[in-house]
Amino acid sequence: MVSTPAPAQPRRQYDTHDVTNQPPALTPYDASEDTALLEGLRREGAGWAEEDVRQIGLRAGSAEAQEWAEQANVHEPVLRTHDRYGNRIDEVDFHPSWHHLMRAAVAEGLAATPWAEDRPGAHVARTAGGLVWGHTDAGHGCPTSMTYAAVPALRAQPELAKIYEPLLTSRVYEPGLRVPTEKRGLLAGMGMTEKQGGSDVRTNTTTAWPTAEPGVYQLRGHKWFTSAPMCDVFLVLAQAPEGLSCFLVPRILPDGSRNTFRIQRLKDKLGNRSNASSEPEFDGTVAWLVGPEGRGVKTIIEMVNCTRLDCVMMSATLMRKTLVEAGHHVRHRSAFGARLVDEPLMRNVLADLALESEAATTLTLRLAGSADRAVRGDAGEAAFRRIATAVGKYWVTKRGPAFTAEALECLGGNGYVEESGMPRHYREAPLLSIWEGSGNVNALDVLRALRREPGTAQALFDELALAQGADARLDAAVTRLEGLLATGSESGARRLVELMALTLQASLLVRHAPSAVADAFCATRLGGDWGHAFGTLPDSADLDAVLDRALPGGS
Repeated sequence: MVSTPAPAQPRRQYDTHDVTNQPPALTPYDASEDTALLEGLRREGAGWAEEDVRQIGLRAGSAEAQEWAEQANVHEPVLRTHDRYGNRIDEVDFHPSWHHLMRAAVAEGLAATPWAEDRPGAHVARTAGGLVWGHTDAGHGCPTSMTYAAVPALRAQPELAKIYEPLLTSRVYEPGLRVPTEKRGLLAGMGMTEKQGGSDVRTNTTTAWPTAEPGVYQLRGHKWFTSAPMCDVFLVLAQAPEGLSCFLVPRILPDGSRNTFRIQRLKDKLGNRSNASSEPEFDGTVAWLVGPEGRGVKTIIEMVNCTRLDCVMMSATLMRKTLVEAGHHVRHRSAFGARLVDEPLMRNVLADLALESEAATTLTLRLAGSADRAVRGDAGEAAFRRIATAVGKYWVTKRGPAFTAEALECLGGNGYVEESGMPRHYREAPLLSIWEGSGNVNALDVLRALRREPGTAQALFDELALAQGADARLDAAVTRLEGLLATGSESGARRLVELMALTLQASLLVRHAPSAVADAFCATRLGGDWGHAFGTLPDSADLDAVLDRALPGGS
């Protein structure tokens, strides 16, 4: 008889659904826990708003607000052109989460509120609030940005501003199409681009002809990219008898009837999915002239300056948000026997991202400070704002897509999965380099400013001179910049604007950031000691100092 061998002792059993080596949920977290942001807020004259910004940051990082953001992007806006009886209504339905985000943003003063506050630093406070509230969803930042930007343009027609400005600067979000003056708060959009022109708005074919009522026109045409079509009023460019002009178009007319605003379709966009972008058609649409006939571009240019600042702000926000996500992941994930955050190469990547994020945030708040002082009559700051906003718009938004891709990669395969949230941020990033003018448009705008407004170049160099002698690499870069300015060729515009942006960021960091941050930035962005990917900081860089400053709770 053959004996049966004793069964082998089973190896330790694991439940197949045990979860190990995965990070815990990031939420709740404080989106305002950002040293560079809080320092910039105080430096640019809005330290009085710090407590409010911190409260916004706590709310932005809450599980509730993060869920609103996810749901607003999962449940995209739906166009309803007609009601059940066949009547044209042209409405867009949004998920309740969109309305929660909008209500919070408007209540926190992130739309046009600063224009109603006679307090130095009000525009800086709004920008700082946007830098932290933007940790939720980028899409609803579009209508708040356009509402903010509409006020200075509308002031070109004081009688209209008297009616609409108090409602645009309100902290009350009141959705739904009704007579504007019967609501407690309004949102504004813009309609500039058309199929045949894009940024070349002077080729617009939408026409405007005057009616018997002074200042009132009728429009006919088709706009190509008009976001947030459920706003109450829109600033629109159209060809009047004296040339391209700016008009105010309400969705609902004073008598309660619907203005002709036929939404042909919603755009199927790469990102920014929570926000509806549309193609409206005008056909006898009633509009009020804003500013002189034939001066549409001049009237609306102040609106563009404001929305370009918000493009920089939103790019800086995406950088910070994805850096926080990446830092949280690598702190709690291990590979090959060590936490990822302790691996030298991973620390190099994070530190490099942290440098880029701090430079973007610091520049954003400097631009907000210049805007705040410019609207209060500072001519030097107005000249600086004119050129530096275009420079920042070009460079910071250009860096955003590469940054978000690298941050996503820190999460490995987890980052490539929708539920991580990183793909949404990655798809969002390219929009900001396109909206309000692509890279080429902004680079050419810088050349235009240099040629037509010589004071802008002086304002930029006056700013750079504040850091003169503090770092030899920065001084050398400023000398190179002076050489490029002497040529000023159109084909070299991108190279010129890139160097402008880097010297400006470096000068701000040299003056205001710790030496470890400024030194690493100058070495890699100006000194040539760098590689072509993030994570190529030299061995001399103090990675610990950079990360301890940048990551919530330290590295």
